[in-house]
Amino acid sequence: MKELVVISGKGGTGKTSVTASFAALAGNAVVADCDVDAADLHLLLKPEIEVTRDFSGGKKASIITNKCIGCGKCREVCNFDAPKFDGPGNDIVEKTYRIDPVACEGCSVCVRFCPAGAIEFKEAINGQWFISQTRFGPMVHARLGIAEENSGKLVTLVRKEAKRIATEQHREFVIVDGSPGIGCPVIASITGADLVLIVTEPTVSARHDLNRVAELTRHFNIPATVCINKSDINPDMTRVIEQEAKGQNLTVAGTIPYDAEVTKAQIEEKTIVEYCDGELKKRIESIWRSVLDLLNIERDGVPG
Repeated sequence: MKELVVISGKGGTGKTSVTASFAALAGNAVVADCDVDAADLHLLLKPEIEVTRDFSGGKKASIITNKCIGCGKCREVCNFDAPKFDGPGNDIVEKTYRIDPVACEGCSVCVRFCPAGAIEFKEAINGQWFISQTRFGPMVHARLGIAEENSGKLVTLVRKEAKRIATEQHREFVIVDGSPGIGCPVIASITGADLVLIVTEPTVSARHDLNRVAELTRHFNIPATVCINKSDINPDMTRVIEQEAKGQNLTVAGTIPYDAEVTKAQIEEKTIVEYCDGELKKRIESIWRSVLDLLNIERDGVPG
């Protein structure tokens, strides 16, 4: 089993469109959407959910109203302004404190210092994760709640489940749609992967972010290759990116020209290789062959 992770230094480069096409071409893969903060791979793959599980990334505090004595110690020690003095009264005081769940960072300081033992510290539900079926095979994906954290922990869980399914079903690939940027979710997406494909575009910001994410893959000693999407919107910048990639010992798996057919395919909820039958499809297939070569997988032609 080989694990390919598709990432980008910035959002909007076409990472998810490429990932979905690879899922169509692979033929024997488990797909994992690890962009849990803004998941959108499901829009193209239309998964049918079979398993739903809650995700807990940590604990949060809550006031036990009938125990609160209204002393304000929780507000005094909290650095995040989570305790609010507008809770309902009880037999002891006319008004009590409550914890704002959005402001609470789960540090438990208030729990430790409450003189009345009136604060609970329980597992918080931060989101959900799913095991689904798509027309290309199993898919593991997730949805993090609004303003929730610990997305890196959820990404790790999604990858782990995808690998488990791939092992049990003797799947050849795990294809991961990673998060953009270089933060914790990205690190959780790429650690231990067999290959990372970095999707970029010929703009100043994308070039800068490509260099940052390439540095990240080098730091973790993960083989990486580059795909330049919308390559013809700025040919000079495309050449610069190709030269800089080679200077960093990064192979360029291929380039994809701008094509309005991509948008049409998205509207039809189809991958590029399903919707198109021309140069654009051939470019994606060529990049997939380059990925297979880098993974040391021999294939006659492009699987489909």
